[in-house]
Amino acid sequence: MSTAVTQGMGRSDPEVGRLIIELQSLGVRVEDGGLEGRRGGAGPSDAGMIWVEGVPVTFPFAAEYVARSPFVLRPDGDGWALYRGDRRLASARIPPRPRFYDLTTADGIPYWKIALLHLDSLASTVIQTCVYWDTPDQCAFCGIELSLQAGRTIPVKKPEQLAEVAVAAKELDGAADVTLTTGTPRGPDKGARYLARCTAAIKGAVDLPVEVQFEPPEDLDVLEEVRASGVDAVGMHVESFDPEVLARVAPAKARTGIDGYFRAWERAVELFGRGHVSTYVILGMGEDPDLTVEGCRRAADLGVYPFVVPLRPIPGTPLGDILPPPPDYVETVYRKVAPYLALRGLGAHGTLAGCARCQACSAIARFEESDLDVPGRRRLPILEAR
Repeated sequence: MSTAVTQGMGRSDPEVGRLIIELQSLGVRVEDGGLEGRRGGAGPSDAGMIWVEGVPVTFPFAAEYVARSPFVLRPDGDGWALYRGDRRLASARIPPRPRFYDLTTADGIPYWKIALLHLDSLASTVIQTCVYWDTPDQCAFCGIELSLQAGRTIPVKKPEQLAEVAVAAKELDGAADVTLTTGTPRGPDKGARYLARCTAAIKGAVDLPVEVQFEPPEDLDVLEEVRASGVDAVGMHVESFDPEVLARVAPAKARTGIDGYFRAWERAVELFGRGHVSTYVILGMGEDPDLTVEGCRRAADLGVYPFVVPLRPIPGTPLGDILPPPPDYVETVYRKVAPYLALRGLGAHGTLAGCARCQACSAIARFEESDLDVPGRRRLPILEAR
């Protein structure tokens, strides 16, 4: 990659951001079966994972609507490239199959059933079941038990298994951090204590930063135990700042309430520091954009990073048949939120681990600078053609 291209593809480039938005809203068709993707589960589902001009990106590639996408990922010389029709837009790199996937535990469990490598981030849904699953409280966007039903994972990952896999992922494949999430189990701590145990085991085996993700525990003192285990960052995901949408798509979270999340975040920021507490904010579920932007700014004022992402509909879930939000809507929200995050000193650059560090499921970090006329910045064909 030339120096000019490298400079033009900086992490805060809105032109790259627009391309990523369109890829994540419309999906990408993949030629020659060259991409292994992830289906179901609690992480970036229906996800192709690539680098576009060096920028990490996940995108839909298996849903039915992707067949209508104008974007194609196809072989290009010795590598890959993104095309719109016959027009080449950008170079792409498909990560190789992680080498640690070929290993198994002593009792015969493949490492890939314990944790997956999302580009350079090792991720695991530690408890693959949820007390809300298949009840009126199920989150309408979540597919946590689908991968379990398909036999692609195991119900509960043990701390020692995660530690073993983390060592291999770093040594063999250069994993940069660990993200541990969970379905909500029964109990007032919402799974936080078990994630802390898993973190302590990982930290005892390998030097990797760890983010854990869980619902706010009933007793916020539990967060002190989480911090003491060595956890570097925490995600407590409200999903929507629109209370009507939250009640419709995540009834159990709505009972905690948006103010309940803010109370939990405030305590977490005291323990983990500004920028090391995050929340997912999903676009495309019918939310009021003004409430969304207001909630993101209020979170940023507190020191919480609102990781704004477009809905990734998962087939087999209550929201599985709708479409991702239109690109123009997503870009409008990003442009209102991203500069405020920069103003508050929040961003991927200051986050040690987790989704906010990776950024592959969102383009919001590309909009921290709004000036498109930076000298030397390369314009992508997709924008020249608009």
